[in-house]
Amino acid sequence: MLKTAAIVGVTSALWAAGQHGLSLCGFLIPKLSGLHLAVLAAGVYLTTGGVHTLWLVYHTLPRDLKAGIRFLKVKAKLKLALFHNLTVPKVFMENVRKNPNKVAFIYEGQEWTFTQVDEYSNRIGNFMIEQGFKHGDSIALYMYNRPEYVCTWLGRAKVGIVPALINFNLQNVSLVHSIKVADCKAVICGIELQASIKEVLEELNLPVFISGCGNTAPVIKGTTNLDPLLCASNPTPPHQIDSVKPNDRLIYIYTSGTTGLPKAAVIKHIRFMFFVTATHYMLGLSEDEIIYNPLPLYHTAGGMVGIGQVLLFNNTAVIRQKFSVSQYWVEAKKYGCTVGQYVGEICRYLLSAPPKPEDTQHKVRVMFGNGVRQQIWEQFTSRFNMPRIAEFYGATEGIANIVNLEGKPGSCGFLSLLFPDAVRCYLIKVDEETGEPVRDANGLCIKCKPGEPGEFVGIIKRSDPLRDFQGYADKKATQKKLVENVLRKGDIAFKSGDILVQDEFGYMYFKDRTGDTFRWRGENVSSTEVEGIVSKIADHKDAVVYGVEVPGCEGRAGMAAIVDPNNELDIKEFSEGIKKPLPVYARPLFLRLISEIDVTGTFKLKKLALQKEGFNPSLVRGNPYYLDNKLGQYVELTPELYSQIEGGKAGL
Repeated sequence: MLKTAAIVGVTSALWAAGQHGLSLCGFLIPKLSGLHLAVLAAGVYLTTGGVHTLWLVYHTLPRDLKAGIRFLKVKAKLKLALFHNLTVPKVFMENVRKNPNKVAFIYEGQEWTFTQVDEYSNRIGNFMIEQGFKHGDSIALYMYNRPEYVCTWLGRAKVGIVPALINFNLQNVSLVHSIKVADCKAVICGIELQASIKEVLEELNLPVFISGCGNTAPVIKGTTNLDPLLCASNPTPPHQIDSVKPNDRLIYIYTSGTTGLPKAAVIKHIRFMFFVTATHYMLGLSEDEIIYNPLPLYHTAGGMVGIGQVLLFNNTAVIRQKFSVSQYWVEAKKYGCTVGQYVGEICRYLLSAPPKPEDTQHKVRVMFGNGVRQQIWEQFTSRFNMPRIAEFYGATEGIANIVNLEGKPGSCGFLSLLFPDAVRCYLIKVDEETGEPVRDANGLCIKCKPGEPGEFVGIIKRSDPLRDFQGYADKKATQKKLVENVLRKGDIAFKSGDILVQDEFGYMYFKDRTGDTFRWRGENVSSTEVEGIVSKIADHKDAVVYGVEVPGCEGRAGMAAIVDPNNELDIKEFSEGIKKPLPVYARPLFLRLISEIDVTGTFKLKKLALQKEGFNPSLVRGNPYYLDNKLGQYVELTPELYSQIEGGKAGL
């Protein structure tokens, strides 16, 4: 910054002096042409040690300018949306008017046109109003992927009712919590999830509508068959559409964040439009794209960024009930897909599948998502003849978002080193043990240098919808994601909870997660939640849960350490006990029994040292076990079994 100031200051002063005929030490300063100024600027640059900056200009300026121009298009689009009071349903309905018969969704060979989606969503909106629900109410959506999923939340959004998109893997305590934390007034449940909702029906004490039954009565007493009621509902647009504003809440998407049970992140209309518009313009997509989207529709990537391309930009999306390794490229080829979506696990699964002709017979020219490891990046693009991977980074609720436009292997995005304050996102140093920011003598956070790991944060600006952290339904959870006095006294930033590191050209690389959350099987796992369940099953023994790295696998697998000095824990009983309260991805893959756990001065159990020890039975103290999913129980983790896991032969 000092170099830039010197260049601008010196050249500006000499130019102004020449224009006004001033002299310096008795010498008349001549008028300077543009060429003279350029030469002078270069000279000042070099004399102030600017060779490195010139090197950065050469390597990064084209990238920075391309991103800057595209981001300006995003901001212009959103300013127009705010000016014209546009919402997601309003933009979608304009697209319906332009392309009524264009295919919006393809699902199991069935095609849904924009008109069909519009009419189904209108029926939902009108039905909700008829049932007495009103603007601002929230209703849970608990359903597998299918076109009706999108139509159902879109219809509620048309009348200002806020859908809470529930992870269909959740059961029991987590399911009840997710519904209650968003203050849901009712639940719309897919027919395939009736058994799960039945177990918590009495505790919820809410109206439950079952979707997908057709003319058959639901199997759960006290619930209502939604389908015939929708058939009788009005398919024309609800008149409440105009009462919904861009800064109203659109949906709740759940994130486990850094601690505790799932949190309902508030997604307003304008934020939804930002995510979708930024993806569209940053990737350089057109309205003719056909997007292959096998991701869960309750997640940001699949349900917001992917589906949003259909709703806001007239694209077509191929959706599946669940991801299939064998069908990914087969269906991408069959439907002529030009864009593919992924999470890191998907790319690894695809690489591990036997080669087949469809691997390179597709038309997919770009894949976007998050989580591809640097080690498999080039192997993936080579095998599947993939011109470009566009890796994104950003939390559902956060304002610290970046993208890898250039396909830099392993990078999740970049921050400009030439214009470091352009997006107001930074890496700050944090204490490895506590996760708290490290501060200087003035009480401000310390920015990381290239090569130094730090937590990624975004400075909040309440007057700017793109930089305003909208938080969670739970206000206490919102406060935990904020840090004050970051770069100057009084400023506030959103804490991502992620540790990243930046290289010499500004490219960012994901390193780790802070706090009590780790990612496994494409899902965020709250160690705090799992610890509570593990401790309860283990007769309330002290327990900590953390993620450990497994060779060849993305994210971290769960590992539980239980204090059991007298070997009282019944492993078989424990194996059965975790099946009901925890979804498969949240069950600890490894278990170890230890005599004690170190405690902090505030009576918190320490886990960092345990995490660093990993799961090698030759190194860890205590009896280690491994969850054999074929047997459905924990078995002793022997050196031989450890070698199989290390060698990728355990079927993970």
